[in-house]
Amino acid sequence: MQKTSRSRFRGLLVLGVAGVLAAAGAVTHQASAAEVAAPAAVGADARRVDIPRIAKAIKPPAGSRPVGAYVVTSGTQTYTCTGGVFTGASVPEAQLVGTGGRIHHFKGPSWQSLRDNSLITAKKTAESPRAGTIPELLLTVDSHSGAGMLGNVAYISRLLTSGGAAPAGACTDGATTAVPYGAVYVFWAAKR
Repeated sequence: MQKTSRSRFRGLLVLGVAGVLAAAGAVTHQASAAEVAAPAAVGADARRVDIPRIAKAIKPPAGSRPVGAYVVTSGTQTYTCTGGVFTGASVPEAQLVGTGGRIHHFKGPSWQSLRDNSLITAKKTAESPRAGTIPELLLTVDSHSGAGMLGNVAYISRLLTSGGAAPAGACTDGATTAVPYGAVYVFWAAKR
């Protein structure tokens, strides 16, 4: 059973990356020698990901250009019970793979390149709701650390979300629960 679930996940991941429709154009990244020798397990060329259509409410500013696109390979949104319900902001914990290799997404919210350790944090600028899942977002980067591949990122789009919504029902204050989610993250540089 475990093997079947894993095979289905890989199949969905490949379809998800391959099936993302181009709206702003393709994003590519010059792969390192190690990545060329052993590409990521999400397809023949995980370094090329097309960008999906983006809702008007969460489009980055005009002139922004895509510099990376990543798919969540494993991720959770963790909620804390307050006042007997799971509400409010969640804390992400996710592994992403895409055009620039692998990225760790965690509390902050923060994103850190596993290739060069460059790190960014961002704040929510706008959202677009999606029924039964966490919303799609536009985030504005508010801090950079390191001059690596994330050094010129100004905006982040969280798109094609699935899962991750806060559980319904009563809970005990202080309890936490991690809810699996999926998404595509697109990183944007500001207009030159």
